Amino acid sequence: MTTTAAPSSGPPSTPPTVRAAAARRIHPAWWVAAVTFLALVGAAAFRAVPGVLIDPLRDEFGWSVSTISAAVAVNMALYGLTAPFAAALMERFGIRRVVVLALLVVALGSGLTVFMTASWQLVLLWGVLVGLGTGSMALSLVATVTGRWFVARRGLVSGVLTAGGAAGQLVFLPLVAWIDANWGWRAASLGTTAAALAVVPLVAWLLRDRPRDVGAVPYGGTAADDVDPVRAGAARTAVLGLQVAARSRAFWLLAGGFFICGLSTNGLVQPHFIPAAHDHGMPVTTAAGLLAVVGIFDIAGTIFSGWLTDRMDPRLLLLAYYGLRGASLFLLPALFGPDLQASMVVFIVFYGLDWVATVPPTLALCREHFGGRAPVVFGWVFASHQLGAAFAAFGGGVIRDVTGSYDLAWVLAGGLCLAAALMSVSIARGTPPGA
Repeated sequence: MTTTAAPSSGPPSTPPTVRAAAARRIHPAWWVAAVTFLALVGAAAFRAVPGVLIDPLRDEFGWSVSTISAAVAVNMALYGLTAPFAAALMERFGIRRVVVLALLVVALGSGLTVFMTASWQLVLLWGVLVGLGTGSMALSLVATVTGRWFVARRGLVSGVLTAGGAAGQLVFLPLVAWIDANWGWRAASLGTTAAALAVVPLVAWLLRDRPRDVGAVPYGGTAADDVDPVRAGAARTAVLGLQVAARSRAFWLLAGGFFICGLSTNGLVQPHFIPAAHDHGMPVTTAAGLLAVVGIFDIAGTIFSGWLTDRMDPRLLLLAYYGLRGASLFLLPALFGPDLQASMVVFIVFYGLDWVATVPPTLALCREHFGGRAPVVFGWVFASHQLGAAFAAFGGGVIRDVTGSYDLAWVLAGGLCLAAALMSVSIARGTPPGA
């Protein structure tokens, strides 16, 4: 007699793909975030060079501070203007291809500087090539990675990645200053070239464009959160994003605040703090070490800002960040001297905590107001950040050449930071389309 097995009353078997996903101890989004962090640090290595090498270039070539600052300004402007188009290119061709190409361009521009003999070559290599390369891995990369791979912990992850890019620029400073002091500025440039190239294999191996590429879903989300890429032309996508954003009052307030953010950090403090300290008798290596401390505390400050952004009104965070930054810049001229005083250390620690703490709340407000267009729109907001940096990089050099001191530059930047605080708190809260 044939016996028919009774159907099982237990739960259905779990598909192998689901079991494999459940068995993962680390979500692949965290690996993508880790290699993105390394790419941002590698690209930041060359951006550490300008502040240290202004004086060596003046000594060797006889160029004025304004001439060298002009190259820095071109770098910063292109760094920002490339960002929205880079975000669109990542949508069209994928994150990995864009980042690998960008790192190679940075390495090319950095390495060829050792052969330059004229100031126009400095502008071409240091300004144009490195500006375009680093701009392709600017904060638009942070916005793209967090938008694609994360639903939960977006604020925290954007803080960590932003800290990596910003801190890398500053933590490299003592190393660059030490190499310059022992082997000259050409050796320092070649060292940063090697740092950029070292990251390329890791990006090619580990960086993936979307969670679906590895059979996963965004961290803290579902398959529905892994939206299809935009296949339109990169330039058209970037320009359309600007056209949509320009009709919003929130965009102009965010862009204006971020213009001042770039002016008061990357544009003024990063390239001109070391020459300003040297004007007051402080050794270059000591001043470079202080900016490295800014980079260390920037990591803690930006990560903490990301954590706060997940829990607080981002407008209030920006009010505090800009307001306190402005107050500290008013005090800075009195803190310079040949010897390192405790008051300067306090300023450095605070400025480090506040350096790019503005990024997570600014990115959160972009998501609120522009939804799925947030990475491209944030690219344009970041472009304004770098235009502000370019303005201050050149303007600071002009003020130094005309007045013989940087004091006026610090005071003007402090006043603008107070204006940015008022602009930020006046932004209305928004709800992204389709939320």
